[in-house]
Amino acid sequence: MIEAPSYHAMAAMAVTVLMFIEFVRARLSIEIVSLLTIAVIAVGLYFFPLPENRPIDGLALAFGGFGHYALITICALMIMGRGLVVTGALEPAARVLERLFKFNLQLGLLISLVITLVLSMFVNNTPVLVLMIPIFAALASRGALPTSKTLMPLNAASLIGGLATTIGTSTNILVVSIAVDLGMREIGVFDFTPIVLGAALVAIPYMWLVMPRLLKDNSVAAAAGARMFHTRLRVGTQSMLTGKELSEIADKLPSGITFHGEQSGPFQPQQRVHISGTHEALEDATRELRGELAPSWVLDRIKRTASAKSMDQMVVEMTVTADSRLITRTLPSSGIADLYGVAVLGIHRPDRLMGERDKYSDGGDLRIKEGDVLLVMGIEPDLQEFARADSLLMLEGGRELPRRSKAVLSTVIMGFSVVMAAFGILPIAISALVGAILMFVTGCVKFDRVGRALSGQVIVLVAASITIGRFIDESGAAAWLGETLSLGLVFLPPALVLAAIMAFVTVLTNFASNATAATVGTPIAFSIASTLGLPAEPLVLAVLFGCNLCYATPIAYQTNMLIMAEGKYEFADYIRTGVPLVVIMVATLSVLLVMSYGL
Repeated sequence: MIEAPSYHAMAAMAVTVLMFIEFVRARLSIEIVSLLTIAVIAVGLYFFPLPENRPIDGLALAFGGFGHYALITICALMIMGRGLVVTGALEPAARVLERLFKFNLQLGLLISLVITLVLSMFVNNTPVLVLMIPIFAALASRGALPTSKTLMPLNAASLIGGLATTIGTSTNILVVSIAVDLGMREIGVFDFTPIVLGAALVAIPYMWLVMPRLLKDNSVAAAAGARMFHTRLRVGTQSMLTGKELSEIADKLPSGITFHGEQSGPFQPQQRVHISGTHEALEDATRELRGELAPSWVLDRIKRTASAKSMDQMVVEMTVTADSRLITRTLPSSGIADLYGVAVLGIHRPDRLMGERDKYSDGGDLRIKEGDVLLVMGIEPDLQEFARADSLLMLEGGRELPRRSKAVLSTVIMGFSVVMAAFGILPIAISALVGAILMFVTGCVKFDRVGRALSGQVIVLVAASITIGRFIDESGAAAWLGETLSLGLVFLPPALVLAAIMAFVTVLTNFASNATAATVGTPIAFSIASTLGLPAEPLVLAVLFGCNLCYATPIAYQTNMLIMAEGKYEFADYIRTGVPLVVIMVATLSVLLVMSYGL
């Protein structure tokens, strides 16, 4: 007869259930629920400490998550991801995937899922996902699927890939190590890979076709009304336009760009061509057509100034007010570049207000009117001076231009960190910290921009999840649940025994931690195998699999939290998409284990 759980164990289970309910109800923000959970545990353990503990030990347990290596690792990984984004290091990969997604969105997502799964079999799944997150964020900004519909499936694919080998996650190594200590043979790296790949074949259609439909679209609705800027593109000598007529290369031109006016004959080097498009489309045009939107001497001067002052180049939008001296002037006659050291890349004026006399012609330039929106590039002090002196209203939404000169450097730093962690040369926490430090030292990420890389919501949630996991473990709640489970499995067939063990460990890992689930579940599996006369290995694998089926809550695994801010996910999104996947994996893996071991 099993004893009743201790008061601390009951309290741990009650706090966990209440936290889960509040997350699902979503009446309070995730940050508030997380902080309340930490506060309740801190106060409770201070006045009612665990056996043989001092009241102060309860405070250390409650607030220890803020200094835990897992939280530091996640923050360091976010910083490295930020470094890849601000240097434009991932743009080539994003452009390749963009072509694939343009060919077919569904095919692009399927291939991305397969690539992520396969990579995670050999490389720790955390750095794999860190590489994928900024790529798919860039794809979303280019009109592909929104991050809310891609990051959750990608995360699930990385977790399944990590499940397929003993080196896929640190939890796998922990389970195998505990099993060896208990007397079982050491499981090889690929011993259970066929079982996992068989389950993956069943799970991938769900992740590919169903999961994105269960998730909201987090793309910004205002993007549909993005401003269209008119400008003159200066054709470069190496441009695909040079020597060609527009009709010859129409199908190769960047999407979102419109050519205005009639073009007679082939384009010539240094010819100025009237085009229009969004800011992003104009950037694509300058890159793919190898042209410039402002005189080269202005752009070069801005780059030199930014480098000399160690400042980022920025592009902002400014509205021309009634008091501006620019009204009725053209860009060449305004002297903007000489006076302020900034470059105007384009002018937005709605087509309904664009009269025939306003249109660009071969011999003229657009004259600025009140209400026009200018797209201006420069460093922040020069942009501020230009707006103040010429009576312009600077709009929100300005963004930094990628520091492409450091793109290779940031890629090397990220690659170094990934390799060190993937091959076990350094722990993931250390390799991530080294990478983050190198990003700062080399200037790939600037100290005053760190806040843009980190999510306060994720930080507080990680700290709370670590606290609740430790409380469940140290209060004895996890051990009591495991003993209770073992009493009910005596009369079940092997497939249901495996499914029950896997489901129990899955619940434990989604609310406590992978390490807690592995530490508690592996000895229980050995005990159940001995009691029922079953081989220990399939039951231990059921524990190993269960430790990795952490799709149903954001607190279950660090990659779940990494995608939370970028995908703008809510707690309910994990439950809605993760629970069906858990059911699919538990059922499929249990059947395949029975078939593989002839139970």
